[in-house]
Amino acid sequence: MKIVKAMGTNTAKKPSVTTTVLTDGFKDQSVSSNQIQPTSNPQRAPGTPQPATRNSQSAIRNPQRATRNPKHAPRNPKPATRNTQPATRNTQRATRNPQRATRNPQPAPCFSVHLGVMDYNQAWKLQSELVAARLDGSIDRDIILLLEHPAVFTLGRRGGREYLQVAQSFLEQAGIAVVQVERGGYITYHGPGQLVVYTIFDLEARRLGVKDFVAALEDIMLQTVNARGLEARRDPANPGIWIGPHKMGSIGIALRKGVSFHGLSLNVNVDLEPFSWIQPCGLQGVSMTSVKRELGREIPMKAICRAVKEEFNSTLNLALADISYPDLQQQIREVRSK
Repeated sequence: MKIVKAMGTNTAKKPSVTTTVLTDGFKDQSVSSNQIQPTSNPQRAPGTPQPATRNSQSAIRNPQRATRNPKHAPRNPKPATRNTQPATRNTQRATRNPQRATRNPQPAPCFSVHLGVMDYNQAWKLQSELVAARLDGSIDRDIILLLEHPAVFTLGRRGGREYLQVAQSFLEQAGIAVVQVERGGYITYHGPGQLVVYTIFDLEARRLGVKDFVAALEDIMLQTVNARGLEARRDPANPGIWIGPHKMGSIGIALRKGVSFHGLSLNVNVDLEPFSWIQPCGLQGVSMTSVKRELGREIPMKAICRAVKEEFNSTLNLALADISYPDLQQQIREVRSK
């Protein structure tokens, strides 16, 4: 280790001061030149710290800290195994949809009653009785009534005599009654050759909305007439079925505590002249047509009834069973007598 001496040259002969600088980076405190001992291997002053020994101790501590990191390394593979569990949950949820599709696998039993030609007021009374029987449980299934009416005009909840185009005296002379009822719609005509289907259906039990039910009745008429080569359609603004600008089938229903009555009317072989005496369905400039007029020939009513029943089965998932009117009345009496 070299020692560099820096001596003052003051002429007043003050004691010269020497600063000793160690070339290994340590700086000693100031001393006089007289205190410096010329030696080739100088010793450190007593009390001077030995940094070399401290560095060696610090170097020993670092390896211990470095060994802490490997302990955390094995944790990473564990989270990778957690993702496999959520993947098995999705397969369970995917099996729920097929169960919903099997809610109505079996057709619902339903009575079908052929009444022939029946007076309108008599049929109206019968509907009220059947609705009451359906509500009190005397009848445990829905019912459709298939029939024709003698000539009659009926007014719905929105209908009035202002929709008649002829005088009351004219109707009396023709023997045509006008009846105000609770069904929806305006005014329409019923007569021989027109198939009327009254639907006593518990819509709440079927979880079927009114709009969906009306659409189903439209589908039944559409499928029935289009199967005979016609091209009928529906009109979103006016319930029923149409061929071009002419109306062929009408719908008007009512509800009583969730049970429907009234229903549809389909012009098969009916005389169309009485429709010209009214504004059909309250619509101006609308004319009516029939299956007979469009095909140019008469269609047996039994064939139309059979086709309509088949469409009821397929469209509303029914299992229709024919029953006579007397047998139906007898069944109601037996249930109520218990």
